[in-house]
Amino acid sequence: MIRKVFTMQVYPDKVAEYIQRHNPVWPEMVEMLKAHGVNNYSLFLAEDGTTLFGYAEIEAEDRWLAIGETDVCQRWWVEMASLMRTNDDNSPESKPLRQIFHLP
Repeated sequence: MIRKVFTMQVYPDKVAEYIQRHNPVWPEMVEMLKAHGVNNYSLFLAEDGTTLFGYAEIEAEDRWLAIGETDVCQRWWVEMASLMRTNDDNSPESKPLRQIFHLP
């Protein structure tokens, strides 16, 4: 299992809508994530109100990267693009965090 941790930025005036769109996440998105080896995925909102911290446990890096090529993920990105900072392909701007400690 590989642990992935990353940050993203939601626009301050879109936080409530961002949260609402994740409750619940589309069932086909959940199914696709599990099919791509994501066994645990959480998002946290920092006290600053705009920084999101993502945590995912994945089976393989190549399967994680393939998620962005799926139709459901591309549709999700389009839906979320107005709520957060994104790249030209609508994927969320994401910055990986380096693990420095883990207590198994």
